[in-house]
Amino acid sequence: MSDVLLETSDQIATLTLNRPAKRNALTDEMVDEFLDALESVARSDARVVIVTGAGKGFCAGFDLSLAGVEAEGDETAFWMGRQEKFATLVTRLRAIPQPTVAAVNGAAAGAGLGLALACDTRIGCETAGFSSAFIRVGMSSCDIGVSYLLPRAIGTTRAFEMMLTGRMVDAAEAERIGLTLRSVASDALMPEAETLARAIAENGQMGTWMTKRGMWANLEAGSLQAAIELENRTQILMRSTGSLAERARARGFAKPD
Repeated sequence: MSDVLLETSDQIATLTLNRPAKRNALTDEMVDEFLDALESVARSDARVVIVTGAGKGFCAGFDLSLAGVEAEGDETAFWMGRQEKFATLVTRLRAIPQPTVAAVNGAAAGAGLGLALACDTRIGCETAGFSSAFIRVGMSSCDIGVSYLLPRAIGTTRAFEMMLTGRMVDAAEAERIGLTLRSVASDALMPEAETLARAIAENGQMGTWMTKRGMWANLEAGSLQAAIELENRTQILMRSTGSLAERARARGFAKPD
């Protein structure tokens, strides 16, 4: 069976990391499968993507059993290529038109933390945990976007503490500090994620895409004025689709003709 499963139902795609015996630790082949699945989703009519893990873990990060495997050819070039490919998980999740929801069903450590942060929002179950674990094994916590995404999610003070200690943040703390939207019982995790996905999918596809793109773009905006300029142009673009009046009437915000 594939290490990455893709299922779509009612325009909601679910991507499941599927190495439960290894807490869904990532291999090179698994990253390739995940990227292929994202390409498939991006071209599909899916409106929202849920990312989760099989078994008791969301993603334990890079499979450390691969750390001692000798590379063919130049070792530094090999590891740089691997590092860049793993980081593509983050940029590709951000780039696809569909909003993404991480349903964190267990530990999200190292690259698993980066994967969860790359999703547009996160829901955790009671056994979820978050750790910037690489610093505990002689590496840097600055890995696959974590140093950019984590402080934007929870602020620099908490992000520095997490990244410098590598400690595990449990589900209750994650909800309190804004790392997750909310924490629910384990058996309620996927229903809760699906409910959120359906609420997103009810809105217009183009407007949802533009909201995702605009939000990410304005997280990098140099000023409020720059952010507003992008918003203004986006709204005029959306007005030109002709769906404003139609949707306003359909939802009871405007009188029928």
